[in-house]
Amino acid sequence: MTIAYLNGEFIPLEQARISPLDRGFLFGDGIYEVIPSYGGRMVGFTQHMARLANGLAAIEIGCDLDSMQWQIITQRLISDNRALLGDNIGVYLHVSRGADTRRYHAYPQGVSPTIFGFAFALAAPAQPDRLIHPGASVSLTQDLRWQRCHIKSTALLGNVMHFQQGAQEGNAETILFNQQGEITEASSSNVFIIKQGKAFTPPLDNQLLPGITRQLVLKCLSLANIEVAEEAITVDELMAADEVWITSSGKEILPITRVNGQIIGDGNVGEIWEQVFTVYSQQKFEL
Repeated sequence: MTIAYLNGEFIPLEQARISPLDRGFLFGDGIYEVIPSYGGRMVGFTQHMARLANGLAAIEIGCDLDSMQWQIITQRLISDNRALLGDNIGVYLHVSRGADTRRYHAYPQGVSPTIFGFAFALAAPAQPDRLIHPGASVSLTQDLRWQRCHIKSTALLGNVMHFQQGAQEGNAETILFNQQGEITEASSSNVFIIKQGKAFTPPLDNQLLPGITRQLVLKCLSLANIEVAEEAITVDELMAADEVWITSSGKEILPITRVNGQIIGDGNVGEIWEQVFTVYSQQKFEL
């Protein structure tokens, strides 16, 4: 059975219980992270912990666990579940504000946070070979979420609804654009495009999450000597790109060959994706 962590205890996942008055349940009042691991080795742990701390500070949740304590929890979730889940494991970490005695919108005082974690199986990493990777298709729609997308909040209904649109259309994701016709991100991923050998990705602001894989890919582009610009990308520029990628902890770097049914580039996975994903595959544990 899957072993989870809840408020200081490692217990079978099906035995984990929280109060119905927990503000994570009532309001989505919490922060989360998802950390991938392969063969027992985590990717981007330090970066994930920095983002977790930033998110908790942004919504004023106090949590006494430091990075070393989080590492112990995460590594145990990986080791305790490896026999059941295999070598490729994702760890979900979740901190909500905790349970109050009433349902009231303002932050309560003197409430202990609920700290939860569990492990789940990840797909085996893709091979960095453009000739065997099929590529993926995505939907494209206007971003209708809130204006604090840089916070990795557990309140994900807007993201879920956008992702559901893509799923209903038979696609792997939904890329989003704002009222100005500029790409923000996808419902659960960041976006890169390649045009004439140069990489572009939207700059960080309140419209998109500072993705950890995005951060690692920027380093890989530098290692591969590929010029990159963090600047606005219009819908027209996305559709006219030579390559489109989406990045996340679970998807790593996923090449996109169709957007809203339109072929991107020549319809094949691109050479620069192969070059950058090769660097990522070799360096992801050290970046």
